[in-house]
Amino acid sequence: MRIALIHAVTQAMSPIHDAFDRHWPDAERINILDDSLGRDRADDAMATSCTDHRIKSLGRYALDCNVDAVLYTCSAFGRAIDTVAADAQVPVRKPNEAMFREALNYGDHIGLLGTFGPAMQGMREEFEALCRQQGAGRLDSLCIEHAGQALREGRQHEHEQLICDAIQRLAHCDAIMLAHFSTSLALDPARQRTSRPVLSSPDAAVRALKHELCPERQP
Repeated sequence: MRIALIHAVTQAMSPIHDAFDRHWPDAERINILDDSLGRDRADDAMATSCTDHRIKSLGRYALDCNVDAVLYTCSAFGRAIDTVAADAQVPVRKPNEAMFREALNYGDHIGLLGTFGPAMQGMREEFEALCRQQGAGRLDSLCIEHAGQALREGRQHEHEQLICDAIQRLAHCDAIMLAHFSTSLALDPARQRTSRPVLSSPDAAVRALKHELCPERQP
């Protein structure tokens, strides 16, 4: 299987490749990166329509590479990804949809911990749409912007510490989702700070995609 991975930030790349190494090591991966997209989405002067157009263009390029699926790794472009998926003949998946479904297996009250404000509202809308579809579920979200800034500046330990400190504020939830692929870098220490299940989007995305494309290989 050949999977195109579309990245808008470099920090998302190692988490998704680590997830493939754990769950689907023999899948061939193609990396497509525009590392200015995250910065431009955060820039109030940059029109959303412009960054969405670029996300769609990257998706069309990926589909021209004879792939079996496309997986976006940035959580800030959900509506544009839906447009790409609607015209594709192979699965085109958003980064968080599999994690959302996994989280609702643990209960109806779910926490979402993120570090990139421009992505959070869209993720909330996507999760609430899924809840309406399933007839249950509610979300408490928390955004720690300075943790994302620390990671972008290379201070990964500080990023992890901020995530771990914040996760206790969602301890009343049935499960806690780490919002972005980059946030999953703090997964192991975060799990040590709470008794609640803590989910990461890269692991969930790879497991779901493997199940969709290779159901005969599931245990």
